Amino acid sequence: MSRQERLETGKAARTRLGLERSDGGEPVPGYDDFMAETAFASIWERPHLSTAERMLCTLGVLALLPQPQALRRMVDAALDLGLAPRTILECFMQSGLYAGYVTTEAAGAVAHEVFAARGLTLEDEPARDASDDMLDQRGTDLMHQLHGARASKGYGASDNAMTAKLYTSAIRYGYGELWFRPGLDHRQRMLIAIASFTAIPLESQLRKFSPSALNIGLTADEVAEAVIQTAPYSGFPRALNGLAILSDVL
Repeated sequence: MSRQERLETGKAARTRLGLERSDGGEPVPGYDDFMAETAFASIWERPHLSTAERMLCTLGVLALLPQPQALRRMVDAALDLGLAPRTILECFMQSGLYAGYVTTEAAGAVAHEVFAARGLTLEDEPARDASDDMLDQRGTDLMHQLHGARASKGYGASDNAMTAKLYTSAIRYGYGELWFRPGLDHRQRMLIAIASFTAIPLESQLRKFSPSALNIGLTADEVAEAVIQTAPYSGFPRALNGLAILSDVL
């Protein structure tokens, strides 16, 4: 593909996503063509992940950044792509587990502005009636399904009295509740987790979760693409650092 062809491909991809600039002015001369080529043609059009899956990764990352205008445009694009409002909000819940739920609140507020402008509403939330024992068992089972023997190492070691002060809650409410909330399946949540670890960055967690992604049906190529998708939004160096980790563990 020639550079001109790549530029046209990127422009077409940006149009399909509904992300053309509507305010009339580029922030930097030549910026829109640069992004068409480097972000939309060279990343959004890559194989192995669907456009919807790339959108989930992007929403998860943008929720972690203080960029409400970019997030608002991406929420609009996600709705046009067919993602449900609840699915969009769950991206923010998943990434908030890793960066703090203040990010979930801020991103959710932006999304609700977009929903309100479109006249969209959410269904009532089902009752959270699972017992502590049920959450603990479900969380432990999922943790071992994902991580296998690695689940009990590092901060997850059962004899680590210091990390146990918090990790028991992570098992109950992270693995046991959040990973089972409606709106996203485990595969989708893992993609968002990989993208979030890359963007923040949390290199230890990326090293741990990347091989675990294979245990719920993702391929090594799909894990790599979740990392690559973050590059235009949280930076190419962080994405490259993430890929270097994948080269060690996958």
